[in-house]
Amino acid sequence: MNEVRIDKWMWAVRIFKSRTIAVEACKKNRVMIGGVNVKASRMIKVGDVIQVRKPPITFSFKVLALTERRMGAKLVPDYMENVTTPDQYEILEMNRISGFVDRARGLGRPTKKDRRELEQFTDPGMAGDGFDFEFDFGSEGDDE
Repeated sequence: MNEVRIDKWMWAVRIFKSRTIAVEACKKNRVMIGGVNVKASRMIKVGDVIQVRKPPITFSFKVLALTERRMGAKLVPDYMENVTTPDQYEILEMNRISGFVDRARGLGRPTKKDRRELEQFTDPGMAGDGFDFEFDFGSEGDDE
């Protein structure tokens, strides 16, 4: 086996969960060899360096061996080498850190503070005394 389709290889070495997703990535111009976008039917050979853009970063993989059969994760290093530059991983780490800080209000789970405010608003028993005034209906002995 001298050549293999790029979509089959990317699926086999677990870059993508399914071959359909690998084909879609090729159609969306997210897979490149030597800076040139490739089709899913492109044949690859040992030594090729494949760039896969998974926003926000671009991963780079060097083909060490060819296969069309999906394998266990432990066998993947025999077939490919991750040659992604460290600056790409820095971008990924920055996005991961900033994701928590810049969470738009209203997205995701409510914070503990949000939950407490909501409970205070909806449950009158939690609001404290209830009313700040007393009703004085008068008693029968007070006719003055």
